[in-house]
Amino acid sequence: MWNTLIEKQTLNGFSEDEIGDDHIYMGLETPMRPDAFVLGDEEKKIKIADLFGQIMEVMGLDLTDDSLKGTPNRVAKMYIDEIFSGLNPMNKPKVALFDNKYQYQQMLVEKNITFYSNCEHHFVPIIGKAHVAYISSGKVIGLSKLNRLVQYYAKRPQVQERLTNQIAREMVQTLGTEDVAVIIDAKHLCVSSRGVKDDTSATVTSYYGGVFNTPQKIMELQNYLNE
Repeated sequence: MWNTLIEKQTLNGFSEDEIGDDHIYMGLETPMRPDAFVLGDEEKKIKIADLFGQIMEVMGLDLTDDSLKGTPNRVAKMYIDEIFSGLNPMNKPKVALFDNKYQYQQMLVEKNITFYSNCEHHFVPIIGKAHVAYISSGKVIGLSKLNRLVQYYAKRPQVQERLTNQIAREMVQTLGTEDVAVIIDAKHLCVSSRGVKDDTSATVTSYYGGVFNTPQKIMELQNYLNE
């Protein structure tokens, strides 16, 4: 186990360091082990607190200090209940659909959805905004549920390309339409606070499905976003 920290393994010719720094997108599904949910949340918190305490001790921190002794438990609770709660499918928001009684046939855009995620390569924050849009095929979704879907997929170790496509896939499956668009504009602290240390750059990813995958609709959506 510990040898993996020293021996640089490769995948498709890339070293572990190169995969992290180059932000390679490996697949649509979040990598999870088959036994990911054998332990309950409380059991996971106990193990994480113990292991994080060991990390702190290895770094030379004094866990008897009043300011630090509660940190392992705080981190464990934060991981399971907050910033990585999207790993547990039990936390997936329940979405109710309603008939499109207003017969609104144009695009609906929910823009500037603020989210906080974490880079799966270095476990440091990704901070950004998501813009989502769809055209009803006969059903509509409550506006707050769009925000909740974004938050659910953001609250896990992520790669921005995967996050974009996971949100889009969920909207397509839930709404029963391919006419879905997702745009994410985010800042990665793995870029700004370490490595190249570029604090001014941002990353933009997009998904355009159905009628959104046309120059006319893309321009119309961009006009809405720029208002």
